[in-house]
Amino acid sequence: QLQASGGGWVQAGGSLSLSCAVSGRTSGNYIMGWFRQAPGKEREFVAAINWSGGSTDYADSVRSRFVVSKDAGDYTVYLHLNSLKPEDTAVYFCARKRTGSWGPFVRLGTQYDYWGQGTLVTVSS
Repeated sequence: QLQASGGGWVQAGGSLSLSCAVSGRTSGNYIMGWFRQAPGKEREFVAAINWSGGSTDYADSVRSRFVVSKDAGDYTVYLHLNSLKPEDTAVYFCARKRTGSWGPFVRLGTQYDYWGQGTLVTVSS
């Protein structure tokens, strides 16, 4: 089970941090991903992190602005959103891929087995 939190309203240029608590089987390696869906648009990849190795990947649209991190002790994955833009407005979802295999395919939502309820981020201009 996954539970994302931390969304809210922020002005353009501001920052927010989202968190996602990992429950269930927490041992071993797996991939945690963040996706978002804006109104009227398809869900898109935002970022991913390899739980054991720490490798990360980002969508080009958020690279250098967003940072994905993890707290192994608390079994929590974070998405730090900086320099937010109105086009970042979306519902953000965390997801878990059961295996730790890593590659460009971590950007595909179909690779993930578990999804949490989303948290809304609204960025005003």
